[in-house]
Amino acid sequence: MKLRKKVYMVAGYNTISMGGGRKEFHPKKARPGLEEYMKEAGQSVLKQIGGAKNVDECVAGNFIASRYNKQANLAGFFPFIDEGLKFKPCIRVEGACGTGALALATGVKSILAETADVVLAIGVEVQNSVKAVYGADILAAAGWAKDRKNGHAHFFPGKFSDRAGIYYEKFGYDKTRKAMATWFKNAVENARLCPTAQEHHNSVEDLMALGMMKPNPKSFVEHLNVFDCSKVSDGASAIAIVSEEGLKKCGIPLSEAVEVVGFGMAENDITKPPADPTKLETTAAAAKKALEMANITKDQLATVECHDCFTIAGIMSIEAIGFAEHGKGTDFVSEGHTARTGKIPFNTTGGLVGWGHPTGATGVHQAVTIWEQLTGKTGDAQINIPADKPYGLSINMGGDDKTLVSIVYKKTV
Repeated sequence: MKLRKKVYMVAGYNTISMGGGRKEFHPKKARPGLEEYMKEAGQSVLKQIGGAKNVDECVAGNFIASRYNKQANLAGFFPFIDEGLKFKPCIRVEGACGTGALALATGVKSILAETADVVLAIGVEVQNSVKAVYGADILAAAGWAKDRKNGHAHFFPGKFSDRAGIYYEKFGYDKTRKAMATWFKNAVENARLCPTAQEHHNSVEDLMALGMMKPNPKSFVEHLNVFDCSKVSDGASAIAIVSEEGLKKCGIPLSEAVEVVGFGMAENDITKPPADPTKLETTAAAAKKALEMANITKDQLATVECHDCFTIAGIMSIEAIGFAEHGKGTDFVSEGHTARTGKIPFNTTGGLVGWGHPTGATGVHQAVTIWEQLTGKTGDAQINIPADKPYGLSINMGGDDKTLVSIVYKKTV
């Protein structure tokens, strides 16, 4: 199936991903709230597209502010962003950590349905409102609630620790740990080139030594160390999704846009454990759908933004897309193929491990990063986009490989 009309993304913006690791972060100091993050991101996009008057619809992506911040009905903040958005159609969507890309897919569908020519999409999450161990309980809602009482105190790290442990047994501990440490090293090195990244200020010299730290189940989980994990983050990302008519209305040249040429959505049963814990089968299904709709192969991609909520998830994502055989993703990473100068650069601004993971914003952040890369706006984090590889791919995962959205973007000129 092909898209029935052209759809573009323009005018992306990321706030700082705020949390541990940023020099300006202190847990006892006042920080921006949901509405401030939404306003910063939203106003920046509006400024780039000619103002609120050009917006037809708005979509907010947020996972669980009702628990982190005691705030629901986030669509109501769009008129707070700009009075010109008053009385516009606005909704909020949710799909755990895959929420951001669900917001993008919702905007794409509005363009395809011809109910809008310009959609403002914002993803946002503020998670440093509680201690990490309490946050782990909140984030457990991304899984099946009936599993919670039998799960690890750090519920999702526990889930992916279990996956990692089985992967170690099947494919070897030493080479898997080396690849996970390499993934962490790449993430931080990329984040250092991106001023909004949570690990931007990281100055540790021997990142591999940190990444290779032996997991300690007495202090955390059995098969992951803390450096294998994505960040506890506050932040927002926003982008405009537009039709050809929307581009003209906003006065934006084609060179400032990326075209959405394919997307894939896939869902799995939240009540069931993975059939094979060493595979991300729903990720594979979503990526396959997106690539097929775009009518391209993985070898035409210049860059990928994958959902590395944990380093082991990054490795399994490589295998899910098809860049390496099952069990060989470790070799692909350790040989440098996912580094920013490798065969296929992954997560060029740090991904969830390096840039941060404000859960509802992550999928939008991925889109903004690829928009920046394909239009040459990434600054020090810019990679080379070969002329024969004008495509980028994003994969946003909700829960334990349950709610997936994958998008293919194309450089326009």
